[in-house]
Amino acid sequence: MGYTLHYYDLVLLCIAASLAAGVLIGIATPIAFEVAIAGLGIVAIGFVAHALFVNGPVDKFEDLGEEVEPADVPQVLSPLETQD
Repeated sequence: MGYTLHYYDLVLLCIAASLAAGVLIGIATPIAFEVAIAGLGIVAIGFVAHALFVNGPVDKFEDLGEEVEPADVPQVLSPLETQD
């Protein structure tokens, strides 16, 4: 079974690619390095915003209102001590 790229993998690649393009444009063209990084950094922020707010990591809007009981959280992630 091979690994397939998912949406969030592509978002990470797009963030890295936009920042790398900013570096390359800043080095290879007369555009100031800071301007190129800032401009394509805004593009990277757009990818993050789309991943968080447009295509968020929840299935349904109702999932946002569900509370999780401390017993349902794995012990590794739980900041609270639970008694077994």
